[in-house]
Order: sequence, then C-alpha cells, then structure tokens
Amino acid sequence: MRHLAVHELSICQALMTQVESVAAQHQATKVISITVQIGVLSGVVPDLLAQAFTIARAGTVAEQAELITETLPIKVRCRQCGAETEASANRLLCGVCGDWQTQLISGEELLLASVELEGV
Repeated sequence: MRHLAVHELSICQALMTQVESVAAQHQATKVISITVQIGVLSGVVPDLLAQAFTIARAGTVAEQAELITETLPIKVRCRQCGAETEASANRLLCGVCGDWQTQLISGEELLLASVELEGV
C-alpha cells in the first residue's frame, strides 16, 4: 500500500504545479477548489489521492483548497457495430451487440477538470 501513497503524492505534486500555474496566470490570491476527473482504470485511488493532496497543497496558493474527485466510467467503441457504451473493467464488451472487439475510449484518464480561484 505504501507505493500507492507515494504514487498519489507524486501525482498531487504535479497537479499542484499545474494549479499554481493557473492561479498565477489569473493573478489569483487563493484557490478555493480543484476538481479532478479520475478514470476507473487510471490506477489512481481517490482516497489516497485525497490524503496525498493534504500534504502536497501545504505552503501553496491552494493550501486551503478543497479537492473534488469525479469518477469517470469505462467506455468502449465497438469495432463491429460502432456503438459507444459503458463497460466494466474485466468485461470490455459492446453494450449493444455484445461483441468483444472493442476499443477503449474512456476510463484511463486523470484530468484537471477545473480550478476555482479567488482574486485580489
């Protein structure tokens, strides 16, 4: 479990670099909230990310910011019928025709979705 916490901490440190850049571009004095979208297959554990966030935000413009995580579902595109449907991690089948020949189109993301800022 320790390596996961280190993994999430390094992700949070990279996230804080992005957030501080956004805050500087907009001349913000404070970050109110940060919304991150996490795909089910991303390998990021939301609870561990939240714990790491409290460490990574210390001493930054986001020191008091709230971290909001949104889970993104797994979506596949069927190579047979062309449908785009949700799927489960161990069953990437087309939700329309049931075919197994699918392409993963969503579920591995880790995205900085939004940053709520406070100005001068």
